Amino acid sequence: MAITLVNPAGLPETGVYHHVSVASGSRLVHLAGQVAWDADGVTVGEGDLAAQVERCYLNVATALAGAGATFDDVAKLTVHVVDWTPDKMPLLLDGIARAAARLGTTPAPPATLLGVAALDVPEHLVEIEAIAVLD
Repeated sequence: MAITLVNPAGLPETGVYHHVSVASGSRLVHLAGQVAWDADGVTVGEGDLAAQVERCYLNVATALAGAGATFDDVAKLTVHVVDWTPDKMPLLLDGIARAAARLGTTPAPPATLLGVAALDVPEHLVEIEAIAVLD
């Protein structure tokens, strides 16, 4: 494994992500932000944040696989959510849990959550980008 995830003493354990990833690999994989499109470019879960989060994580997994990677290789995620407010956290976590169940893994690399005014089209509520490291 090229990535080791760490929660240093003195930082709270969130259960959703780790605070640090240590990369020992030599190949970087940068994924474009993934939105809730199906393979035909149709938005999945219009108006449903949890469904869109799930689809975004599944699309990240598909993009990673295209580079020969998995979520175990992810060093950092950045999640952009339209009109973010803390009351949306249960929907975000539900979408992550649903994706984790379908993928058979719990994606928990360091992550940054950003509230944004808008994304590429009004139907998209979330976009997730990833950086992975491979041996």
